[in-house]
Amino acid sequence: LYLKVNKDAVEQLFLVVVAIDFGTTSSGYAYSFTKEPECIHVMRRWEGGDPGVSNQKTPTTILLTPERKFHSFGYAARDFYHDLDPSESKHWLYFEKFKMKLHTTSNLTMETDLTAANGKKVKALEIFAYALQFFKEQALKELSDQAGSDFENTEVRWVITVPAIWKQPAKQFMRQAAYKAGMASPENPEQLIIALEPEAASIYCRKLRLHQMIELSSRAPVNGYSPSDTIGTGFTQAKEHVRRNRQSRTFLVENVIGEIWSELEEGDRYIVVDSGGGTVDMTVHQIRLPEGHLKELYKATGGPYGSLGVDYEFEKLLCKIFGEDFIEQFKIKRPAAWVDLMIAFESRKRAAAPDRTNPLNITLPFSFIDYYKKFRGHSVEHALRKSNVDFVKWSSQGMLRMSPDAMNALFKPTIDQIVQHLSDVFDKPEVTNVKFLFLVGGFAESPLLQQAVQSAFGSRCRVIIPQDVGLTILKGAVLFGLDPAVIKVRRSPLTYGVGVLNRFVEGKHPPEKLLIKDGTRWCTDVFDKFISADQSVALGETVTRSYTPAKPSQLVIVINIYSSEQDNVSFITESGVKKCGTLRLDLTGTDASVPNRREIKTLMQFGDTEIKAMAIDVATSKSVKVGIDFLNY
Repeated sequence: LYLKVNKDAVEQLFLVVVAIDFGTTSSGYAYSFTKEPECIHVMRRWEGGDPGVSNQKTPTTILLTPERKFHSFGYAARDFYHDLDPSESKHWLYFEKFKMKLHTTSNLTMETDLTAANGKKVKALEIFAYALQFFKEQALKELSDQAGSDFENTEVRWVITVPAIWKQPAKQFMRQAAYKAGMASPENPEQLIIALEPEAASIYCRKLRLHQMIELSSRAPVNGYSPSDTIGTGFTQAKEHVRRNRQSRTFLVENVIGEIWSELEEGDRYIVVDSGGGTVDMTVHQIRLPEGHLKELYKATGGPYGSLGVDYEFEKLLCKIFGEDFIEQFKIKRPAAWVDLMIAFESRKRAAAPDRTNPLNITLPFSFIDYYKKFRGHSVEHALRKSNVDFVKWSSQGMLRMSPDAMNALFKPTIDQIVQHLSDVFDKPEVTNVKFLFLVGGFAESPLLQQAVQSAFGSRCRVIIPQDVGLTILKGAVLFGLDPAVIKVRRSPLTYGVGVLNRFVEGKHPPEKLLIKDGTRWCTDVFDKFISADQSVALGETVTRSYTPAKPSQLVIVINIYSSEQDNVSFITESGVKKCGTLRLDLTGTDASVPNRREIKTLMQFGDTEIKAMAIDVATSKSVKVGIDFLNY
């Protein structure tokens, strides 16, 4: 079976597509054989999972030995680190929640560092490469077990998901890490696709219709209701059912999915809100029939409003009770116990719900209680009494007792930011008449977030939470890998262009930009725009420019690329215009005996998840080696 990558790429034989959802808090992989694309396998359960948490994904944690060699990943890393003697554990390098660094670092390079729990620094690229290599080996091993023979890396097309709001350097960083992990190579870049998380979710949500429509037409009862009930009365019955049974949150959705998709028509719009551990990002899509291609109506937006925000609030609360100086020291001196405390918080965090009335108990590790007494000279109990933080008490069993209000207060800042951001998106003119809002991603499992989104937007559109909401992105990423051309039109997040010289026009150009060269009057620093922020770009659409070497002997042309959030930019010197990368044309090996004035025609594509370029020597129609770089320039 052939997968067409694009018109120019060689048709390549991939037997399987493996998608890796590399998340801030948890990660996983799924795959599908290209022969049976309808069947998506989600990886097996992980050893050492947490009680009460479905373990289809494993925590994004990584442990290196004191010699900085890879040791373990996920639950295995966490458990091993936890069982080390404290005198030993301080030499081991433990990393968690490190993906956020790619979002928050404004000048990301191949040299950017990450800090381990014990304060030691390691190159981020190494950590990301180790993590991807771990997933590569896990997946190849599982595929080999299934096939009964060794599965080669060359037979796999890899898909790695990233937030849509990530800038180009972060996407390129992820690609470099994957090359380092041996998933693909600069010579064979098509083997790896960078997919955008909310897009993947959108593709999956849109697919739900296939299975559900079959059920309706076959007239089989859906969840105990016959289809004829479902259409008209399904909602009221489902609501009753949900009221009676808090557990089946997704019942509502499953029950009406047939109804939803039978209503979805050409031109319909929906929003996908992908809320994960680190970021929340959202995209607005429109369906284009007959093929059901998707068109992005408004550029992906969002921010660092993931469930990590709730953890930070908890940390702030601990600082308020026990003192910032103590918490800082405790994290460094007892890193494994700190990890324990956050794991305990995580499971209680999942128990938070709008209608909860009984308190949530968080066990404090013994070494916390012990170290606090050494540090302060009085007990944890005393600290709680003295701090008079409302709603947090000490229970005699050695636990922090949080009232539901106290827990809900930890969620509030993050949820408020998500709702505020969504309101802003809904107010955009491009975002009118949205029919559905799909809430997906790990944080979408939180009943508090579900309720907040439902009550804020339930009147404007229907809010839908797919079953298995934490795996939506993973499954969608597999579908994207099988057919990357399903998203036909995207919106550019930034304005991109280069600086050029133009003929100076009196009265139009500012006098300080005048440059006289060989008697000709030029205007410097002119911004030659390739594409505007929020402009729609079709897949495969190219922007063409021609460049000429200054001297016939010149073998390399390097052109600086600039970007801006504004769409009307005239000069590269304006505020908000940043140099963001380079375009490098390498003319070595092309025939230099051509006429002295050479013209290199460059084509750039902005409609894909990553920006790509190709170039041709016009005189000889030979292709020229071209690199577009947002990371090492």
